[in-house]
Amino acid sequence: MSLADKIFVKNIKDILENGFSDFDIPVRPHWSDGTPAHTIKKFCIVNRYDLKKEFPLITLRRTYFKSCVDEILWIWQKKSNNTRDLKSGVWDSWADKKGSIGKAYGYQLAQKSVYPEGKFDQVDRILFDLKNNPYSRRIIANMYVHSDLHQMALYPCAYSFTLNLTGDTLNGILNQRSQDMMVANNWNVAQYAALLHMFAAVSGFKAGELGHVIADAHIYDRHIPIALKMIEKPQYDAPKFDLAAKSDFYSFTADDFKLIDYKYNDFNFTLEVAV
Repeated sequence: MSLADKIFVKNIKDILENGFSDFDIPVRPHWSDGTPAHTIKKFCIVNRYDLKKEFPLITLRRTYFKSCVDEILWIWQKKSNNTRDLKSGVWDSWADKKGSIGKAYGYQLAQKSVYPEGKFDQVDRILFDLKNNPYSRRIIANMYVHSDLHQMALYPCAYSFTLNLTGDTLNGILNQRSQDMMVANNWNVAQYAALLHMFAAVSGFKAGELGHVIADAHIYDRHIPIALKMIEKPQYDAPKFDLAAKSDFYSFTADDFKLIDYKYNDFNFTLEVAV
């Protein structure tokens, strides 16, 4: 059975059984009809996924992997903040009429800084360090830039990624300030697992462990009945993962990421996104 399924079910049960409800306090998020979107939440959920054993994709329902990859390439490879460069509509609720989400995500990764070794943006600095100083404990990207927060359509949820080498194995930690567990949890896990595989592949290392730290892991009120049904679904083996052999981080396309034998439940509940 998929470890990602087991972790997901454990998280959902923990939140619903032991979480804090904000149903009696004012909240910022709302539904499309204007109703406040309340949650049940847990503070500081920490999960670990060993990519050497399996690719962490849930089978309880389908995770649209190509769209996950397209978005992570949009942020980390294209370093774009415009939804017109993105094939899915996941950011449409936050984009302006020109498609911009402001100084968020890819915009921050594209900003360059001057180092003794040269001028790099955040992604190129990571690639430089993995090649020239892979055992550094300073290989970090950070998109939570306080001076630009109010020029972002949404403060970054997945805001930092830390890479750390152990022997020939590259590990990573994804930090999130907030996560809508039903909509985004496995989406983000799959994205950053794919990204870790990319960095490992172009640097000559093996992809190892992905750590995932969520400060505020929550389930929205309208998602609770769906969550209860979903976690009772059968669980299958994780799919096999294949990544094209490339040495240039910027040459990867969504077609280079393949899943083999991905079996999942047909689960046709629509999850509205609170904004």
